Amino acid sequence: MNYTQKCNENKVLRDPIHGYIHIQYQILWDLLHTREVQRLRRIHQLGGNFHVYHTAEHSRFSHSLGVYEIVNRMVHEVEDIERELSEREKILIMCAALLHDLGHGPFSHFFESITKMSHEKITMEVILDQRSQVHQVLDRYDEGFAEDIVRILSHKHEHMVLNQMISSQLDADRMDYLLRDAYETGTSYGTFDLERILRTLRVRKGRLCVKESGIHSIEDYIMARYHMYWQVYLHPDAKSFELLIGKFYAYYQTIKEYCDCPSLSILDRPYDLQSFQKLDDYRLYALFQDALESKDVYLKDLAGRILDRRLFEWIEDPSLQQRQELKQEILRRKLPLELYYHEEYSHSKMYFPYREEIAENTIYILDPHEKIVPLSSKSEIVKALMKMETKTKLRVYFVKKQSEFEEI
Repeated sequence: MNYTQKCNENKVLRDPIHGYIHIQYQILWDLLHTREVQRLRRIHQLGGNFHVYHTAEHSRFSHSLGVYEIVNRMVHEVEDIERELSEREKILIMCAALLHDLGHGPFSHFFESITKMSHEKITMEVILDQRSQVHQVLDRYDEGFAEDIVRILSHKHEHMVLNQMISSQLDADRMDYLLRDAYETGTSYGTFDLERILRTLRVRKGRLCVKESGIHSIEDYIMARYHMYWQVYLHPDAKSFELLIGKFYAYYQTIKEYCDCPSLSILDRPYDLQSFQKLDDYRLYALFQDALESKDVYLKDLAGRILDRRLFEWIEDPSLQQRQELKQEILRRKLPLELYYHEEYSHSKMYFPYREEIAENTIYILDPHEKIVPLSSKSEIVKALMKMETKTKLRVYFVKKQSEFEEI
């Protein structure tokens, strides 16, 4: 089949962020209906954050469609990109946008911790696996598509613009998740002027850059990232929820040889395509429900806390005396500290919204003289952000005092 084949009619899907998602190529319509892409409907976009922001029920599926739509607009509306890319490259990058998150497991950080594989690596494994429907669709249209998409996702494609459109400091992935996550959480932190950014995008010397007149929109975009990280993505209660899942799994590892909940064994299987396809948020919740029937008091308690949202309390930068008192209270209740007490240091530098340490990740500005310069040389706001001091905080999570609904 020819990868340039169009659908009988343009397909449109309603979307709260972009109005409509437009699909005109048959290869993209076929990819959308593969089991690997459809599985993303069953993966929450924000992991534990939907236990903080109750409306944040959106999925990786809707986000992937949003990233695709932004890339679709880039290749057809941004004149420099439209001229720079061949038709094959345009279709290739749209496919990469749709498929870029295939490797996300249930509660992504948790899944990566047990598989010891990043979601990016799993995404590439799925695309290259000849048994996957995604690979078979790509192969049917062009035998080189799967390998070329993996080159883009691994930042190894010779055409740098393709790499940048999917993964850089100014990419379609970040643009969609900021707008979508802000909308779905009911916050205003992640809003910025997407239309203005698209209007001022340019390509010079084989890389993306932004006209100087678009600097204010880029500043808003970077500040949106800053606020969303600190107000949404790094919310302590979301971390508390993910911590409970981590404690559940760690404890299961210590009792699995005599655990009375055999369904949990799926968590121990090494990565393979068939097992991965079955693992989604719903499957994990079913496992927690199974664990409620366990005779093991701690496994049952942790599962109940996850399902009923009985999160750990937390305090920041407690004194040594406070930490000792918390531990003593937990021990007084005869609870194991390794399950019901947790200390974690965070470094603010890890979450700075913009850096220029690596040239290929730098956002470049095209000045009126056609000279390309780093964003920080033109923006006082960005320059100030890059000078922020690193702060280290200690956050302590601990079990709440016993309530009337808790057995331990």
